[in-house]
Amino acid sequence: MNLRQQLVTGPGIDAPAMGGSEPGGRDLHAYQRMKSQVHQRLLERLDLHALEGMAPERLRQELGALVERLLGEENLVLNAAERRTLVRDIQHEMLGLGPLEPLLADPTVSDILVNGPRQVWVERRGKLSLTDVVFADDDHLMKIVDKIVSRVGRRVDELSPMADARLPDGSRVNVIIPPLALDGAQMSIRRFAVVPLTIDNLVEYKTLTPGMAQLLQALATAEVNLLISGGTGSGKTTLLNILSGFIDAGERIVTIEDAAELQLRQPHVVRLETRPPNIEGRGEITQRDLLRNALRMRPDRIILGETRGAEALDMLQAMNTGHEGSMTTIHANTPRDALSRLENMLAMAGLNAPPRVARAQIASAIGVVVQANRLSDGRRKVTSIAEVTGMEGEMVTMQEIFVFKQTGVAEDGSVKGHFQACGVRPRFMDRLKARGLVLPDDLFTPGIRWE
Repeated sequence: MNLRQQLVTGPGIDAPAMGGSEPGGRDLHAYQRMKSQVHQRLLERLDLHALEGMAPERLRQELGALVERLLGEENLVLNAAERRTLVRDIQHEMLGLGPLEPLLADPTVSDILVNGPRQVWVERRGKLSLTDVVFADDDHLMKIVDKIVSRVGRRVDELSPMADARLPDGSRVNVIIPPLALDGAQMSIRRFAVVPLTIDNLVEYKTLTPGMAQLLQALATAEVNLLISGGTGSGKTTLLNILSGFIDAGERIVTIEDAAELQLRQPHVVRLETRPPNIEGRGEITQRDLLRNALRMRPDRIILGETRGAEALDMLQAMNTGHEGSMTTIHANTPRDALSRLENMLAMAGLNAPPRVARAQIASAIGVVVQANRLSDGRRKVTSIAEVTGMEGEMVTMQEIFVFKQTGVAEDGSVKGHFQACGVRPRFMDRLKARGLVLPDDLFTPGIRWE
């Protein structure tokens, strides 16, 4: 039995006149009410259990035909454009994320920011803009929020008003609702590309130079411990995902994340994800719990999505005890700040030791700090690649290998600057050579600049 055969005679749709306006125009509320009533009528007249085994494309077609039939039964005054829009929107409501579906289908959108039911912002090419996407009301927005978080076994309600989740394509979602959010539910979606970026894409976008790309690939291959530092939206996770792709396919990799985002292509990957506490405040599994367990899983490398707390101690110990080539990210504005934050996290972990001991642990574990920044024009750059060289007295010593120097801002707002080598021959070159990774002799020549 198809969906059309499931329809039975029911009450009519009390639809307000749209006045001939386009959906989203001056009679938006009338359109929203009509869409809600048609949607409700479908739910009342369909056997939802019969939908579960139907292929998505066929289900979409059947739903479209049913909406058309309902509109015909009610003799609603709609032009062809309005009818198509209504059919599409109801398909999105039943099969997707409602008003957000057109934005999720737009490959140029990198972030979707929902500020209550009446404001939806997007980021395109590093710039924020307000869209004409709206939700019918707060309840409509909450239904979409519940649909997202329930897919990953999480919840959001008054007792637990904050939640992290992810979409099927790997996009990261954060939600915070009233009473913490005063103007309705707030949701941010960090989009992930359907086709993951490669190191060649970063070179093409001038995020880094071909020489810097060659160096980072060699470091990842040679099992040098990497710390990727940067601010929010600077591209840390994207860079981590790309560098993880250079790990040999024969190695066992364990990834640990709050919300699974990494898209590793190797055949031997174990993906672990944290779990929030239940309604009674029990059952929480933290990154530190997973990291300790991962050490018993015979990993060759551990990839920690982001270091933000006490798990820093266990991560540094793992890097120092046979899990070389491990990687993680951290929020910091400079490579030196990144090491300072790590030191603070060691104190959070209860490491009751003099500062010199904590710094020695950091200097021994971290090989290279890669700094990613988002510039004022929205572009992302790898602004520094710095080697951790050891200890000198009470201080961790570092030397920059490549830097991006900003020289000004053009009239159109774009940042002017250049990449340059610092003229330092890194100490890890002997390690790379021992692994058969030979870099060009002139790669670190001082004075050479790249736009």
